[in-house]
Amino acid sequence: MRRSASPSLLLAALFGLLAACSVSSTEDGPPASSGSSGAPPPASTASPTPGSSGDPTPKPAEKAITTIRVHYTGRPGALTLRGSAAGLSWDASAPLSDDGGGTFTWKSESVSAALEVKPMLDGAWSKGPNYRVKPGATLDLYPRFATEAGTYEKKWTAFTSTALPSTRGVWVYLPPTYLENQAARFPVLYMHDGQNLFSKDTAFGGNEWKVDETLDAGAFDGSIREVIVVGIENTAARIDELTPTSDPGYGGGKLPQYLAMLRTEIKPLVDATFRTLPGRETTAIMGSSLGGLASSHAGVVAADVFGLVGAMSPSTWWDNRMILGEVATTKTKAARPARVYVDCGDAQDGLEDTNDLAAGYEAVGYTKGKDLSYVVQPGAKHNEIYWAQRLPAALSFLLGKRADLD
Repeated sequence: MRRSASPSLLLAALFGLLAACSVSSTEDGPPASSGSSGAPPPASTASPTPGSSGDPTPKPAEKAITTIRVHYTGRPGALTLRGSAAGLSWDASAPLSDDGGGTFTWKSESVSAALEVKPMLDGAWSKGPNYRVKPGATLDLYPRFATEAGTYEKKWTAFTSTALPSTRGVWVYLPPTYLENQAARFPVLYMHDGQNLFSKDTAFGGNEWKVDETLDAGAFDGSIREVIVVGIENTAARIDELTPTSDPGYGGGKLPQYLAMLRTEIKPLVDATFRTLPGRETTAIMGSSLGGLASSHAGVVAADVFGLVGAMSPSTWWDNRMILGEVATTKTKAARPARVYVDCGDAQDGLEDTNDLAAGYEAVGYTKGKDLSYVVQPGAKHNEIYWAQRLPAALSFLLGKRADLD
């Protein structure tokens, strides 16, 4: 006769049955443990809890390093840095690491918001507004400490061209930082009618463009990037030299040779003589009237050299407005200007034609306020007085502000 199972054995069997049921699938998905099935556990979509069993402890986030590099080769003295935060002060100078070659560096991991700084040379503050740097960024500064203004001269009094057989003067303006800080290089602005740019003694009607005054003021407040200006004088053959085609009423058509003179003779000479930034993005061309027409044409046929174009009161009417057709072709060209500035007055200054030129740039993809600026000055006429008035805003758009202020 078999013996009945003891109560303790019955309880053990019951607990075993309950344990087996606890790992069966439910409508919420498979169990967290794979049990004896051999299937892997489902991937978790939740973030792991730091320090939990089986999870690696996450590494602390790396702090962003903010770097300021001061490039200066000029007057002797000790270069230091002052600033608004991150261990800097406006009352005491912080040392800069001398990296050699005229480069001095400051680095910090504690910059958490936009930081304003200014270098000092012994007891002299750098000229111009404070510099600004964002957290984690690298800022390169090319300061000056003593020089207030740039200089201009007729650098080549009798430049003779073979591309455009002729002889003329070529003026050059050097900005204030160029004169003091030999570590700095600069964009170049080529301007037509060079005798009208700097001096009333040589300007047509005694009305100069005030280019040097405008650029010195822009360097003072940072509103215009410092630039070398090359002013090419016109000759008695101005109409011929600054027009791309022959107009039925005026003749002309030697602009291709004039641009060849700029590209193959004058620009190489300037780049070899001065500390320039020779790329198309840092090479501008600007003029007024026929000079504005010439600049617009250069933007069509020579954008690989002149990446910035300024056309003040351009003679859009020339040869049945041929420039409109030329600008229309830039939509499919491999290179075209990075920025274009166009303007005119609304009093005897070809407003309707200039409206159409600006519209032509928009039609090929330029956007006002971004890479196109079109300005109409109320009451302005077609002469140097008004071109000088519009020059500060024109150069601020075309060249940009000081790099850290854009």
